[in-house]
Amino acid sequence: MEMAIQAQGLAKRYRGRGRLALVDLQLAVPMGQLYGLVGPDGAGKTTAMRILATVLAPSGGTAIIAGCDVARQSEQARRHIGYMPQAFSLYPDLTVRENLDFFADINAVPAAERRKRIPHLLRFARLEEFQSRRSEYLSGGMRKKLALACALVHAPRVLLLDEPTTGVDPVSRRELWRILAEVVQEGVTVLVSTPYMDEAERCHQVGMIYEGRLLTSGPPADLERGLPFAVLEVNARPRGVARQVVQETPGLLRWRPVGDQLRLAVADVARARAHLEVALPAAGAAVQTLRPARLTMEDAFIHLAETQRGAP
Repeated sequence: MEMAIQAQGLAKRYRGRGRLALVDLQLAVPMGQLYGLVGPDGAGKTTAMRILATVLAPSGGTAIIAGCDVARQSEQARRHIGYMPQAFSLYPDLTVRENLDFFADINAVPAAERRKRIPHLLRFARLEEFQSRRSEYLSGGMRKKLALACALVHAPRVLLLDEPTTGVDPVSRRELWRILAEVVQEGVTVLVSTPYMDEAERCHQVGMIYEGRLLTSGPPADLERGLPFAVLEVNARPRGVARQVVQETPGLLRWRPVGDQLRLAVADVARARAHLEVALPAAGAAVQTLRPARLTMEDAFIHLAETQRGAP
């Protein structure tokens, strides 16, 4: 399978910092796939994105995008890359259309292609009726869609998006992901970083990054199936009593509150459930919910991060 992005041993150390911001990163993203780089703030996602976008030089390792080495062939690589940084990078005093024209200019898009591509991108990003509005007056979601359209104006083969949905309302988040699905259907390879574990479910493959290290990678369903535990959801009142009982559950690996429920990772779901069915009422807790739950990307990440913290 042809790879759009390949990174081998990618590392970055910032001057004045003790530890590496990025450690031995290995990435292999096939052509035409949507790959999610998932992790919390400070995990190394933005550093990785900036290196791949040729904005930042690596301290070690290599990265190849669309056949070009990003360190030794940066100019050639940029022709194939659309990059959308985390911070809003457009010009607030220009209109939507003027921003697209400007990015077409700096990417040397021929006039004939521009006349076809910009109207298509305006429709694609659902911005046709706003093309005369200055970008400073757009909503957060519209700004993200405009930034995405500007990153696509030169028809890149690879699209790098650094946390494109951060700070965006839920409706705009869904809209952006619908647009990304259409981008991939058109044959563009997309690497997107996100701190939101639910967004990982939308990707063909996911790489989980923590403290500069890639913990694992693979299709979301495979990562979830590979977890060495099951999950129980518990909703019981009073909450304090429920928490005390939960901590004594046989085979309990960890637990955490999620909304009004407690989410338990257990070695044997049948045994744990049988224990709680007796122990909670005996302690005076009224049980509203006690059921197995499906594993999620968040469960996978928490397990891997805690395993990494416990490693020598």
